[in-house]
Formats: sequence, structure tokens, C-alpha cells
Amino acid sequence: MHVKQLFDLTGKTAIVTGGGRGLGEQIAEGLAEAGANIVLCSRKADACENVCRRLEKETGVKTLALPCDITDPEAIDHLINKTVEKFKTIDILVNNSGATWGAPALEMPLEAFQKVMNVNVTGTFLVSQKAGEVMVKQQFGKIINIASVAGLGGADPRFMDTVGYNASKGAVITFTKDLAVKWGEHNIQVNAIAPGFFPTKMSKVLLEEGGDFILDRTPLKRFGSEEDLKGAALFLASAAANYVTGDVLVVDGGMHASC
Repeated sequence: MHVKQLFDLTGKTAIVTGGGRGLGEQIAEGLAEAGANIVLCSRKADACENVCRRLEKETGVKTLALPCDITDPEAIDHLINKTVEKFKTIDILVNNSGATWGAPALEMPLEAFQKVMNVNVTGTFLVSQKAGEVMVKQQFGKIINIASVAGLGGADPRFMDTVGYNASKGAVITFTKDLAVKWGEHNIQVNAIAPGFFPTKMSKVLLEEGGDFILDRTPLKRFGSEEDLKGAALFLASAAANYVTGDVLVVDGGMHASC
């Protein structure tokens, strides 16, 4: 197979949760540019619809925007059923939806900790489980879980005092590895991307308060851009990564290597 074919997603169908803005929108754009039809979902369907219209206009792919709370099994059933109804298959799933909460560990409210874990861990599991039913039947699939460098170890509280978020992303990484082992026999590759610090709505306060601290410890001396996740996501979603599973691709400007 020619190398260009390895990265060609023409005719594939990709679901991106939380695809209406931020990292999810960037990833969806990259997959669409490679030819994949795109299904975007979030609790705010309007944002997903706007992105879908733009992607259809710019790339010519087919799209679908749906409302979905990834902690609600019925909403996930609706997402999967509507996707299969329109596109027949689910080739790629990007579990990007997430939540965070900043507070010192001694002050973290129980309900906040549980919310973060429920969205980031339980939600990732539930969507993977339902999409996995389709992928197992078709004996093919790519699952990409969006973790974080925060899940690789402890974070200095001077710039990231988010114990629930860090714990949840660590759980996502282990979930990724275990699911890769469980579903490898079905020709399903399960990998994770651990982004560093990208300017998004979720990270705005963190970067405002700890941006200098972060940049000082980042070898490339910049935050992630609107282009920096496209290639990583495309690689893991494409045939180029058919022999890659259970891995975590760190995209953080080298920060993890400097610590």
C-alpha cells in the first residue's frame, strides 16, 4: 500500500465526542481533511452543527451533529444508532469529551470529584462499549481516547491543582491499555493521545495563571496550536497505525521529557 493510502480515510466514519470546539474540533477537522465522514456530539448540539456545516463546505465530507450526554446510556444508544443508520459503519471513535475542576486535594468537593470521574472515565467507557459492539461485529475499528499529560504522573500544584482531573486521565490511560488487550483479537486498535497545554476554553484559567511556569518547562517554548493534534489523531485513526495498539502518544512540546 502506498504511503498516501495509509493515511487516506475516504469513506470511513468517525465519531468525535465533544467535537463542537477546542481539541475535538481540531481533531474532527483533521479527520475530515483526510476524507472521513464526521459525526460530532456534545451536550451543546448547536456548536457541533456549526462545525459540521463548516467541514462539509470546506472538505466535502458528509457530517452529522447530535446532542449527547456521554454519561447517559440512552443518549449514547441514540448516538450510535443514528450514526449506523446514516453511515452503516463506525470506523473511528475519538473519546474527547471531558470535564475538569480546580481545587486543592483537601478542599475538593466530593460531587466535583465524582463529576470529573463520571465524565472523563465512565463516559469514555460507555461510548467505547456501545461503539465497540459495532466494531466487534465488523471486526475493525480505531478508538482514540484523549487523555492528558496530567495523567502521566503528579502535577506541580503551582500550575495545576486538579487532583480529580489528573486521576481521571490516569484512569483513561490504563483503560486504553486494557481495552487494547481485550479487543485486539477483533482487529480493534485502542490508543490514547496525551496532549500538553493547548489554549482552549477549558484551559483558559490555568494558562492565565500558570502559563509562564508551563512555558519555562516546555522545550519548544510554546503552547499547542490549532494544527498540532491533527497529524497525531490522523496517524492513530489511519491504516498507518494498524500495528499500533495500547499506546499513548504524548503531544506536549517535550514537557514530559524535561521533568
